[in-house]
Amino acid sequence: MVSIARSALLRQTGAAGPIARPSVIAHGVRATAFHTTAQKSLLAPPPQRIEGSVNDPAPVPETSPSHGSYHWTFDRVVAASLIPLTVAPFAAGSLNPTLDAILASTLLIHSHTGFQNIVIDYIPKKRMPGIRRLFVWGLNAATAVIGLALYEFETTDVGLVETIKRIWRA
Repeated sequence: MVSIARSALLRQTGAAGPIARPSVIAHGVRATAFHTTAQKSLLAPPPQRIEGSVNDPAPVPETSPSHGSYHWTFDRVVAASLIPLTVAPFAAGSLNPTLDAILASTLLIHSHTGFQNIVIDYIPKKRMPGIRRLFVWGLNAATAVIGLALYEFETTDVGLVETIKRIWRA
């Protein structure tokens, strides 16, 4: 009696869709009759190799103060210094080329270290050494080209702060 009332209730509420179907046993495996999502991989997994066994200890990385807390502190100092460097030229109204050059170089350093952290975190050296080397060299080349472009823009044109002021007024 309960099963009849339950199925009638499910039909009335509209919940008798694919979720309420009974499971099907095929080849000894229980699965639902209707799957709502397909399992598709957009990208193939990177090449993998197994070295050692399960009982081997985890490798301890080499200690280096330049890639430890000093690196993190340097990133925070550069990020914090961008606040006054960004506000000062607009608040004071000065077009000091030295302040403009310091702002441009700090932005360049901040962007380079941020993208460098992304490469270090998401492209493992052990599994994909060639791809990581390619990305590191590409990042260094892009930083050099953008640095040269900023230098040319600062020395031969109006500069970064004046350009931002002109865009803001336009």
